Amino acid sequence: MQKTIWDKYAQVLVDYSTDVQKGDLVVISAQSMYAKDLVRAVYKRVLQRGGNPVVHTGLGDMQELFIKYASDEQLDYIDPMTKLEYETADKFISIGAPINTKAMAKADLVKMSRRGKATKHLSEIMLSRSAKGDLKWVIADVPTHALAQEAKMSFDDYSEFLFKSCYLDLDDPVARLKELDNEQTKWANYLNNVKELHIIADKTDITFNVEGRKWISCSGLNNYPDGEVFTSPVENGINGEIYFDFPQNYRGSSAHDVHLWIENGQVVKAQASSGSDFLEAMLNMDEGSRGIGEIAFGTNSEIQNVTGNILFDEKIGGAIHMAVGASYPETGGKNVSGLHWDMIKNMKNNSKVYADGNLIYENGKFLI
Repeated sequence: MQKTIWDKYAQVLVDYSTDVQKGDLVVISAQSMYAKDLVRAVYKRVLQRGGNPVVHTGLGDMQELFIKYASDEQLDYIDPMTKLEYETADKFISIGAPINTKAMAKADLVKMSRRGKATKHLSEIMLSRSAKGDLKWVIADVPTHALAQEAKMSFDDYSEFLFKSCYLDLDDPVARLKELDNEQTKWANYLNNVKELHIIADKTDITFNVEGRKWISCSGLNNYPDGEVFTSPVENGINGEIYFDFPQNYRGSSAHDVHLWIENGQVVKAQASSGSDFLEAMLNMDEGSRGIGEIAFGTNSEIQNVTGNILFDEKIGGAIHMAVGASYPETGGKNVSGLHWDMIKNMKNNSKVYADGNLIYENGKFLI
């Protein structure tokens, strides 16, 4: 039988991204039934590898209903089955397939913030176990009409874009991912010896203390598509201002023209031309949400424009992103929060990055 695009997709997620082994407990979650073709292919591939798959599928609007009708007690409640999965599963494969990317645009911000705070412990469990090597996880998407509309593309054009971004148009996408990793690892190795980054661009002049922090090359092991080099900066070592010209999307809502001022690692002032209430609500989610959890360079040349989907947009070749909220323990990061909002900045024009005073990146390209 001829291998379909879904079989190829599943093989990357199961064999390469999560490396499913015999006996592994593999949780496969899907946002909606639009993901059924990939879910079936992943389920089949996990069985072929000897794993034990558990499938969770949604109807696409459950989060909206939960935030709308849940009481404070229900917002704070974490069911023991979900907690057990986070504590014991060997692999997590999460497949996004939104029916409506704006379903949460009018959601109660206070309730969303409260729920984010309640689920923070689950994120801590996953990140901690991942840093120790106790579990592997990957997030991927399938084309939907909602994602195509958000990206201002036809469904066919968006599908082609998604598959090319994942290198699924190639005979061997894993070989391309490994090639990308080799290139990125050279940059990561250089950055591992750097003490301070200084970014200068439009309305941006900011420094990051990265001394002693580990830079990581991302090539399809946690996100698919992929293409970034990232670290978590020293918590109290970020100072300056940074402006994000791209729209910043998070959990179905967005903020435009986000401008942040940071002192000793904390966001002390925030502005946005639209979505400012949402921005403030997220920054006030918990004690760690005004901290900085990540600084990263996007490297995927197949992704050049904002699509409204953070899984793709943070990988834009020639862009950087900075996350407010939770750090990654595997980099040495210590900031804990229920928030991790990646904000993307175009670096293709009049932009420079210095490492310990040396120019290493200019107008969207590494010089090292």
